[in-house]
Amino acid sequence: MTLADKVKEIRKAFGLSQEELAAILMVSRQTITKWETGAGLPDTENLLQLAKVFGVTVDYFLGKSD
Repeated sequence: MTLADKVKEIRKAFGLSQEELAAILMVSRQTITKWETGAGLPDTENLLQLAKVFGVTVDYFLGKSD
């Protein structure tokens, strides 16, 4: 599973829209779309924030753990 797939899957599992996640992370909805389609990647700070929001490790998103 790619990072894009993981971001989309976990966002949906938490019942968040792209707009809601964007507001939490203080990025645009278009940024979330790019991450979820693989057109872009979160920078280190945003990756850390994603992990914190969803209660997972950064390794989860990087494919180092399940």
